[in-house]
Amino acid sequence: MGYSTAIGEVGGREMRSPFPGMNPYLESAELWSEVHSRLIVGIADELSEHLSEKYRVAIEKRTYWDISNPSLMVGIPDVSVVTQQTDRPQQTETSPETATTTLVAQQPTTVTLPIPEEIQERYLEIREVATGAVITAIEVLSPKNKRSGEGRRSYERKRNHVLNSLTHLMEIDLLREGEALPFYGGSQSDYRILISRSDRRPSGQLYAFNVRQSIPVVAVPLAAENEEVLLDLQTVLHQLYQRGRYHLAIDYQKSPHSPLSEEATKWMDTLLKEAGIR
Repeated sequence: MGYSTAIGEVGGREMRSPFPGMNPYLESAELWSEVHSRLIVGIADELSEHLSEKYRVAIEKRTYWDISNPSLMVGIPDVSVVTQQTDRPQQTETSPETATTTLVAQQPTTVTLPIPEEIQERYLEIREVATGAVITAIEVLSPKNKRSGEGRRSYERKRNHVLNSLTHLMEIDLLREGEALPFYGGSQSDYRILISRSDRRPSGQLYAFNVRQSIPVVAVPLAAENEEVLLDLQTVLHQLYQRGRYHLAIDYQKSPHSPLSEEATKWMDTLLKEAGIR
């Protein structure tokens, strides 16, 4: 059964994501940039509903130049000029002869030059209104943060700066591809949320979960004298899915961009069939 038919059977209403937790189809290169932006705004709005007026949530951006994208390459000919000496009779001491040369344009070779791409990555800061101090930094990782290159180096510099400060860090990783940012201990998982409270470092809390599980509700650290607020990221993601109408953009007849394990794939097939999507 096609997905459009399934939509018709429920009256054309916006449909919830069929997955109980993270939807692996949202990880695709075509959708993730938009999903990331909506997540940033959704988290900011959700936290603002629960924070006292002592705090505000600011959306900030990190900018860097990256040349790792092969599509951002421009061809340019490589031209050189050489001299070629013509045949001439043997010179003698009594009759010197001036050598003649001819400039010959060598055929160019097409090469490519990397063209730097300006990358802007959004993140959140919970700030104390009275002082402007950044109490908590919240990062939603992007693919470039998890691949070798300037994107990862830029984020690692920011991460290390926060870890050496009095600012709490919340790191949200909803991407299965790429290399996870370093931490010691914990278990392997599809996704993770890492919380590092400044007064408990180097210890941190790791919430690890897989595609078959819902996203856990986590406490967002604030100043020591204030009670922490809860972030229901699962609700944010479900609202994002509906408001973005991603059921119209995703072809559930195909496999996710990043393949699941064999066991998870069988589970997903059953899930989508029961939802009337396949």
